Amino acid sequence: MDRIVAANELSFRIGFTGHSGHLRIEPLPPVERDTPLNSIPDFILPPAFPKETPESIKEYIKEKYLLPQLDADEFSPEKAGRQWEFDWFERAKILPDPSLPRSVVVPKWEVPFRRQRDSLDNGVWEPKSEERDLSELTVGADDSGALPRIVGPPKDFVRGSINNRPFRPGGLDDSPSLGRVVPDGATNGEWVKEVLNGGPAQTAPPSFKQGPDLGDLQGRHSCSWNIYEDQSAVTNTVESELSVQFDDLFKKAWQDDVTEFIGDGHTSELQSEAEQLTSVKPEPLQVEAEVNTSEVVNEGLETETSVLDEILSVEAEGSILRLDGDNGGARQENEGWAVTGGSEVFVERFHDLIPDMALTFPFELDPFQKEAIYHLEKGNSVFVAAHTSAGKTVVAEYAFALAAKHCTRAVYTAPIKTISNQKYRDFCGKFDVGLLTGDISLRPEASCLIMTTEILRSMLYRGADMIRDIEWVIFDEVHYVNDVERGVVWEEVIIMLPRHINFVLLSATVPNTIEFADWIGRTKQKQIRVTGTTKRPVPLEHCLFYSGELYKVCENEEFLSHGFKVAKDVHKKKTTSSVSGGTSLRPGSSTAADRGRGQRRDNSSQAKQHKHSGPQKFGNFGAGWGTQSNGPGQNVMGLRRSEASLWLTLINKLLKKSLLPVVIFCFSKNRCDKSADNILGTDLTSRSEKSEIRTFCDKAFSRLKGSDRNLPQIVRIQSLLHRGIAVHHAGLLPIVKEVVEMLFCRGLVKVLFSTETFAMGVNAPARTVVFDSLRKFDGKEFRQLLPGEYTQMAGRAGRRGLDKTGTVVVMCRDEIPYENDLKNVIIGTATRLESQFRLTYIMILHLLRVEELKVEDMLKRSFAEFHAQKKLPEQQQLLMLKLAQPTKSVECIKGEPAIEDYFDMYSEAEKYSHQIAEAVMQSPVPQQYLTTGRAVVVKSQSGQDHLLGVVVKTPSSNNKQYIVLVLTPELPSTLETSSDASNRKDQKTAEFQILMPKSRRGYEDEYCSSVTSRKGSGVVNIKLPHRGNAAGMNYEVRGVDNKDFLSICVKKIKIDQVRLLEDVSSGAYSNAIQQLLGLKSEGNKYPPALDPVKDLKLKDVNLVEAYYKWNNLLQKMAQNKCHGCIKLDEHMKLARELKRHREEVNALKFEMSDEALQQMPDFQGRIDVLKEIGCIDADLVVQIKGRVACEMNSGEELICTECLFENQLDDLEPEEAVAIMSSFVFQQKETSESFLTPKLSQAKKRLHETAIKLGELQAQFKLPIDPQEYAQENLKFGLVEVVYEWAKGTPFAEICELTDVPEGVIVRTIVRLDETCREFRNAAAIMGNSALYKKMETASNVIKRDIVFAASLYITGV
Repeated sequence: MDRIVAANELSFRIGFTGHSGHLRIEPLPPVERDTPLNSIPDFILPPAFPKETPESIKEYIKEKYLLPQLDADEFSPEKAGRQWEFDWFERAKILPDPSLPRSVVVPKWEVPFRRQRDSLDNGVWEPKSEERDLSELTVGADDSGALPRIVGPPKDFVRGSINNRPFRPGGLDDSPSLGRVVPDGATNGEWVKEVLNGGPAQTAPPSFKQGPDLGDLQGRHSCSWNIYEDQSAVTNTVESELSVQFDDLFKKAWQDDVTEFIGDGHTSELQSEAEQLTSVKPEPLQVEAEVNTSEVVNEGLETETSVLDEILSVEAEGSILRLDGDNGGARQENEGWAVTGGSEVFVERFHDLIPDMALTFPFELDPFQKEAIYHLEKGNSVFVAAHTSAGKTVVAEYAFALAAKHCTRAVYTAPIKTISNQKYRDFCGKFDVGLLTGDISLRPEASCLIMTTEILRSMLYRGADMIRDIEWVIFDEVHYVNDVERGVVWEEVIIMLPRHINFVLLSATVPNTIEFADWIGRTKQKQIRVTGTTKRPVPLEHCLFYSGELYKVCENEEFLSHGFKVAKDVHKKKTTSSVSGGTSLRPGSSTAADRGRGQRRDNSSQAKQHKHSGPQKFGNFGAGWGTQSNGPGQNVMGLRRSEASLWLTLINKLLKKSLLPVVIFCFSKNRCDKSADNILGTDLTSRSEKSEIRTFCDKAFSRLKGSDRNLPQIVRIQSLLHRGIAVHHAGLLPIVKEVVEMLFCRGLVKVLFSTETFAMGVNAPARTVVFDSLRKFDGKEFRQLLPGEYTQMAGRAGRRGLDKTGTVVVMCRDEIPYENDLKNVIIGTATRLESQFRLTYIMILHLLRVEELKVEDMLKRSFAEFHAQKKLPEQQQLLMLKLAQPTKSVECIKGEPAIEDYFDMYSEAEKYSHQIAEAVMQSPVPQQYLTTGRAVVVKSQSGQDHLLGVVVKTPSSNNKQYIVLVLTPELPSTLETSSDASNRKDQKTAEFQILMPKSRRGYEDEYCSSVTSRKGSGVVNIKLPHRGNAAGMNYEVRGVDNKDFLSICVKKIKIDQVRLLEDVSSGAYSNAIQQLLGLKSEGNKYPPALDPVKDLKLKDVNLVEAYYKWNNLLQKMAQNKCHGCIKLDEHMKLARELKRHREEVNALKFEMSDEALQQMPDFQGRIDVLKEIGCIDADLVVQIKGRVACEMNSGEELICTECLFENQLDDLEPEEAVAIMSSFVFQQKETSESFLTPKLSQAKKRLHETAIKLGELQAQFKLPIDPQEYAQENLKFGLVEVVYEWAKGTPFAEICELTDVPEGVIVRTIVRLDETCREFRNAAAIMGNSALYKKMETASNVIKRDIVFAASLYITGV
């Protein structure tokens, strides 16, 4: 090391010693002498590698390349059993030859009556075989866009991945966004003409932003050349030919490219259809414009020709693509896609048509079941509409059997998780079944999968490879599409499914089944076979229960007025004979005392075992039909006793008539619990049934922990079940609900108090159904039941094979409903299927990420736009006809036509005149100026030229109109005279007007410059309208209303009213006309108008501005050369026709464009919001923030995404993070007050501010969103404390004491919260946030325990 000299001449040196690098300081003598030791370094590194020898090199090569060994990292014991991918073809040095197309031998199905008799051997038909290309059998299965799709990793086979592209939706083959898009620069010959004219060659292909970088070649070689003059003639010839033929030439080439994929059998049809489309062109458009035609007409024809050719070419391509479709893709537009009828043939020859059924049934099938099975065998999609318990599940089972027979897959989707679990149990013994829900994944490799509709939508958006194998998708409870919140999911799935998948749609009876099926068929471009039945397998009889008796009011779908009248008479007798009876209440009304009692009763029911949800806490007492309207002095205990006696009377009545078991529908969770508690002394089970119930409950609840078995709800439900009574609503624990459902299906529960969800989610028919009330709270208001809702619940009455009839009872306490209202509910028309389609941010982001399906295409194919899109072919034909109409040219005698500008000014002025006519002319101030002699501008009767005039007489008692003298520009053939000509001495005509000397003129003919002093009688001696000619101008005297005045001028003139109206003096008319002509200044036709502010005293700013604009337009019209033209009327009519034609064409184009879609404004606003927050860029490319938002399915996607990107969960522990996340999935609005830690309170405040900010941003972009409501609807912090304590390990019984939320809602929220944790974990992986990833894994693990995640009894069995 170099010598270091200190200030005091004490030198030293620093060195490193040893492998650890310790510092060493050595003092040096004043004079350093040269010694050999100074050249030795202080630290010598040991050799990095051992010395190589020939033996060591040989050993290394042998171990590295010659000896076979496994990778220690990949084949470690920790990774035993894992699978990993290895592409042997990429590692191979010699690429293998391309494999030949795969083909299989498949049996050829034939209709039984077409089979050869020789092939029948002992009654067994041997089908013929044929070789088919495998690609034909799996057409559309691997179709996911313009680029080929590769198979993803095995872990994403079922659920898919955000990195996958979805499969191309079926029915979109003719969509311009998905089809072969012809670039604009490739279809015309402009670039060829430019090159032939000597222009530079294009380096960027059409529709490309930039071309290849030529580097040095670009400077060395010239890209242009010269055209010599002697070849100009040839060039011009070629150019003229190109201008005519290039469009057809290039479009023909593109169409030929498309038709390569169409078989020879369709070629002739395609050519004939193309010839028909070409023949539609009108003759004037098939020939070039003649030389003698005017330039205007020539340009119009060229424009029409190009537009018409474009429309025809698009229609031709559409017809080509439809020929390539399947299942009737080439159907004509006037035919419906929903096919009905023909069931008689299928029923009679069912076994001949289907000799080898994929699944046999131990009972005789109904006609609609046979028809549906026949269409399934033919590979057609079916829509089955039938009542509850009619046997629609048979069709679903046969689809499962066909999938197993064809070695494909079938998917069964249900709207509710309970239905999925129950169907899994029902199908387990028959088929190879798997289950996929938000928290359960059982045997996803099975051929028959049961899942919720949301899971299927996620698989479609994420491009799961399992979609390739699906042959059937079964939609159960299709009428659930009317659900406001989740109905949009059904429409999304139907639109997104690929074309190789067939539909099986099961629905209750709805009035517009054909319409809905037609929409699906038109959307998917395949026929939908509609079948079903309106006949109930078990007929129903409807009764009213009043005063302890049953009165039958409906039977066999016919209303019995006699039975209703009997019940009404009994009610009248009871009300009239009552001593203390008060005023009878109208059905559907309630007194304040009733409402007060209901509120007091609910306030007293805050016990933990009787918890209920907020919106339903008012109960159904006093909510309508079936109200309890006793005296105000009755207390709560008395009310309970009356309720108990009422239920006991009903149950005893049903028991005597053998009408048990019964389902009693109460539209409130609290109402169900109260009603069950009111019949504590009732015992409906025998000893053997009690023993069976006790054994079943012990087995079911044995899987719970000791503390969970003693929960108040479980203890209470067991005591009810032992007596044959049960309740069923959303507030119950999932395992308790399943126990109740299973015991009811076994017939051990005799009386079940349930909410509406039991009719939707559980297939458990009863002998009788009772309605506690015919009114319900739908989340917003109390309303009557809809006929569809009543039919759905009433359909649970009547067990097929056990009961001859089912009984439906409507409870009537002190009131009988009106006959019309009752009739409408019982036999009224069911609710129509209506679209609930709405745009969501996650839908927009998925579609923008896909790029295979535009958002506009999704909107077009929604059920809401069905009728508008159905009219598109007619509108397209109408547009072609209007464009093909020859246009008329305006031949102006004054040079260049200016009639269009004049007509535009006239139309705008007319619009302003209508606006100010009522506001200005009807006000009292302008009336003061409309006096005799005031110059005015009057609207002409022809409506094309305004007239200058003067007020001659104001309205009177005899005449309500103003009498005005106006100047008319037109030249009449004859001048009309007064009707009182006999009273006049000299009657003149237009042909003979002689100017007499002044000495011989009469008094009446004298030109007077002043108003006569003679007072008139007020009589009008002329017949209105009176026309004449004076001073070289035509005039007319007419009656004018206030609305006909267009302007009040500043000037006034002196007129002689008596001589004009009574004496009809020509001199007076000439004098008045000359004064009017003298009012014109500076070439303007009209004198200036009164100032609207100073004179007319107008205060409205908009009216003042409109008034000024209107007067300016009048001045411009007067200066136009068309003003006063003799052909003005003719040209105005022509201009009006041309404008109407343009408006009709533009209106048709708008209706056919994407801008006419109903939700287009909402879409534009949401796009702006996504751009503002950074989810997409200006080119609509999804950014990383948008990809994270695509993972958010549980909560509001924008709030969840902003929460992650603002790192709001980083400073929270896993327990705190999962507690705050519960606000995304919790649904109940009103809860008891919770106590949060300071850290949780800060996180809650921060998240709420984020939601407010997002709400204000959306409101800024014109979305109908209130920021406060947006935050309240999407963030509910009622269970933050409960989830926090649960994550910390607190027992379930203790956390239930922290809130009034029912136990079932708590469990459902925590289960959904686990799914939210998985979504946040996937989002953290996309963001690259490993700390958040681990935190979400920990949070998911701490909440997975005990009763919350107890396995379903339907899945594990009892």
